[in-house]
Amino acid sequence: MTHWFHRNPLKATAPVAFNYYGVAAGPAASKICSDLRSCRARLLELFTDLSCNPEMMKNAADSYFSLLQGFINSLDESTQESKLRYIQNFKWTDTLQGQVPSAQQDAVFELISMGFNVALWYTKYASRLAGKENITEDEAKEVHRSLKIAAGIFKHLKESQIPKLITPAEKGRDLEARLLEAYVVQCQAEAQEVTIARAIELKHAPGLIAALAYETANFYQKADHTLSSLEPAYSAKWRKYLHLKMCFYTAYAYCYHGQTLLASDKCGEAIRSLQEAEKFYAKAEALCKEYGETKGPGPTVKPSGHLFFRKLGNLVKNTLEKCQRENGFIPNPNQKKR
Repeated sequence: MTHWFHRNPLKATAPVAFNYYGVAAGPAASKICSDLRSCRARLLELFTDLSCNPEMMKNAADSYFSLLQGFINSLDESTQESKLRYIQNFKWTDTLQGQVPSAQQDAVFELISMGFNVALWYTKYASRLAGKENITEDEAKEVHRSLKIAAGIFKHLKESQIPKLITPAEKGRDLEARLLEAYVVQCQAEAQEVTIARAIELKHAPGLIAALAYETANFYQKADHTLSSLEPAYSAKWRKYLHLKMCFYTAYAYCYHGQTLLASDKCGEAIRSLQEAEKFYAKAEALCKEYGETKGPGPTVKPSGHLFFRKLGNLVKNTLEKCQRENGFIPNPNQKKR
């Protein structure tokens, strides 16, 4: 089953030379600065390299972050911070608020910003893989794994690294708690989408699929609510995506719940459940159009034309017709639905 996920753009950054004449004295210190410069450049290159895989990303990120730790933690393993922590100024743009950079003279800010981009890369890698036709079981597992890694990084930054910043995160920008929480929950929701697709493929019980779909819809609703107090000019497109996915998986939940009711010979209740599925599918369809017309960070696409969306529409329609047949009910335009 192919998937479609909204993605915000990567953060951009200014070059950093790591030249500290008079401070980094000696060949060993110069070598570390040279390695920092090359490892940073390599990691930035991989963010836009379509041939990059998770192993390459992990190795490059580990190499850079291990060197950067020398600018954050004291080398004698005491609780004191490194004397080099505030020696270098770092500039990074924001994924939502465009190309106006934030700058802090703090190696922790660099660690967080680069880590944020690493997490975004994992979400983008998962999205590319999940969008393929005829995705294999191993690829589906890779998508799920990548989204879990991304969620873990966002969560770690929010809980363990951002509190260390001397200058607090700016309101409405990437490093603020609301945005990081939204990314965490979105990753959880999208990972569960993969689980649902697998459950459908393996023909698991409709009741289980309905429960998973309902939980996924709640994840998307939670992420949307987290962003509700942000400036609409920056968050509107992202929120349209979260809202349409919430409606989409609510329709899924009602559709498969209707199948469960039908299997229990509760045809009348099954029809009502499928009618609710129709309503939420129609809402999702309208939101797809609004998403495509909304300006803001993210891709310009028409989600309603995507295979994953069309499949659900056909499933709801066919399941409702089956319920109506088994209920002995023939639709009449002049007769109200029961």
